[in-house]
Amino acid sequence: MKIMLSAGETSGDLHGAALARELRVLDPAVSLIGFGGAEMAAAGVVLRQHYTDYNVMGISAVLMNLRRILALLDDLTCLMEEERPDVLVIIDYPDFNWRLAARAKERGIPVFSYIPPSAWAWRKGRAKSCAALADEIVAIFPHELPPYEAAGANISFVGNPLIDTVRVEMSAEEVRRHFGIEADDVPILLLPGSRREEIERLLPPMLGAAEILAGEDAARRFFLPVADGVDEERIRAHLAAASVPVTLTHDARYALMGAARAAMAASGTVVMEAAIMGLPAVVLYRLSALSYLVGRLLVDVPRFSLPNILVGETFETELLQDAVQPARIAAALAPLLTDGAARSHVTERLARAVALLGAPHAARRVAERILVLGRGT
Repeated sequence: MKIMLSAGETSGDLHGAALARELRVLDPAVSLIGFGGAEMAAAGVVLRQHYTDYNVMGISAVLMNLRRILALLDDLTCLMEEERPDVLVIIDYPDFNWRLAARAKERGIPVFSYIPPSAWAWRKGRAKSCAALADEIVAIFPHELPPYEAAGANISFVGNPLIDTVRVEMSAEEVRRHFGIEADDVPILLLPGSRREEIERLLPPMLGAAEILAGEDAARRFFLPVADGVDEERIRAHLAAASVPVTLTHDARYALMGAARAAMAASGTVVMEAAIMGLPAVVLYRLSALSYLVGRLLVDVPRFSLPNILVGETFETELLQDAVQPARIAAALAPLLTDGAARSHVTERLARAVALLGAPHAARRVAERILVLGRGT
């Protein structure tokens, strides 16, 4: 069997790698090709293109890179025609991947969608078009199902793969020794996201907040885990301009989350990873003026952080657009750094959110469904 996978960002690359590993366990002879990153390549996917060359966010950035993105779409279409995969698996990255899915459908290739567009939050009409294109859809959050079910999609929730992938890499003693964290230190994480636009819009105010927090207490230390595919050179340029020291790390990030007291984080998968590790966060979301203007017209949700959405309560502070200011970040983060009612309120609800993610081994169950679709059985 030949399976083509397409993932266009860091989180999708991680999910795609987990699927690839499970597919190879279930069918050692399976051939895996497509579009992704280093994690998918390490898991056995032969990449036609690497996502870091196309990882853009927001309407203005997409428009500036439109020609290159369309060329990528054409190249992956050629790959489908050359290889004739038994199934195309699209993983998140919706505006691109569903165009690729349409081309697969035209060529008679079954489409499996993993992590569909957030039709529950905005552009609800997408559920109908997605239902028409995808032979099967699997969501990773239970609240995503209703609009797709109403549109007649073949959709299910079989658990969230983060339950399996987010796990401590070393003991508490080892992580403190590894990162040089002393007993009296108060570790704080900066998690500005993986896209260039996120880094440019969120890292400077995060560093400003770190300067305020460090000025209040010299024991506060700051760490920034760097994922594969992130523009580390740009991050280092921002750090060099800041007056507070920040340690860049490249490994054991979940163990570091477990050792940290709190985080300032870009809205997205990393906030859910932090939740699984019991790490409270102040959640930030900032777009270009054009993207935000369009978003206000289309999005109808009371909250944007995944743990808050799961619980149905804004228990973690969310700062949107112009509210992403150093003083506001620091003020929201400070109560989470010490044991007390504020921290307990958040951590108890984080545990409640994590309990809604389902049973372990979700990636295995998704891989089984992909193979069934590919075999046409």
